[in-house]
Amino acid sequence: MNVIQLTSVDLAIAALLILLLGIVAISLRLGVTRTLYIAAVRTAVQLSLIGLVLKFLFENVHLGWMTLLATIMLLVAGREVMARQKRPFAGSWGYALGTLSMFVSSFVLTLFALTVIIGTEPWYQPQYAIPLLGMVLGNTMNGVSLALDRLTESAYQQRMVIEARLALGQHWREAISSIARESTRVGMFPMINSMAAAGIISLPGMMTGQILAGSPPMEAVKYQILIMFMITAGTGFATVLATWLGAKRLFDDRHRLRLERLRSKT
Repeated sequence: MNVIQLTSVDLAIAALLILLLGIVAISLRLGVTRTLYIAAVRTAVQLSLIGLVLKFLFENVHLGWMTLLATIMLLVAGREVMARQKRPFAGSWGYALGTLSMFVSSFVLTLFALTVIIGTEPWYQPQYAIPLLGMVLGNTMNGVSLALDRLTESAYQQRMVIEARLALGQHWREAISSIARESTRVGMFPMINSMAAAGIISLPGMMTGQILAGSPPMEAVKYQILIMFMITAGTGFATVLATWLGAKRLFDDRHRLRLERLRSKT
């Protein structure tokens, strides 16, 4: 494969575009320039570090190293889910809800893909396991954070409606059912939209990367279809689980709404 190597100068030229965007944001008084620059620096540093980690893993294939990296990815994703919510659950529940949902969904589906569909030998081959888990986990994280944020914020805003339903004798599931359904829909919609637009409006990242690396287009397409299906399924299952667990947490054993279990960042 004839892969064109990028130099530091090439990346510096690309970075100038971010610098220019920040200047435009300052002139428009958008208030996002500092956040934009910090995100850009984090991107460069984090991707450089993961590049070194992957280089090490490719040269030292071992289940223990793979498990360690996967655990770190999951724990960081759990923190991001909690950080993106306006009213996360207080205490350990705020962290455990998203983390548990992503673990059950993303890890099970990734293991299924590696052992049943792709059939790598060994099944934890870093070349396949890390990119697949990373893409599934990253998109699942977005879906779960959107769903939980909508769930808790809607429950707070519609607390009088929920309590009125409870007073009429409804089970907690019935009292919050419409909010839970809408929260689940919100979490799933980004990936549904991505599938609908793939190949017509946009070329997904993995497919584009493989083509740039020299893979045959049709082989890249097949891998991208697999990834899209895995990501959507993982996001959907995790969102359903997180929403159900979150809704249950909002009520006590006597079916009373407990909004004190939430904390506000404002």
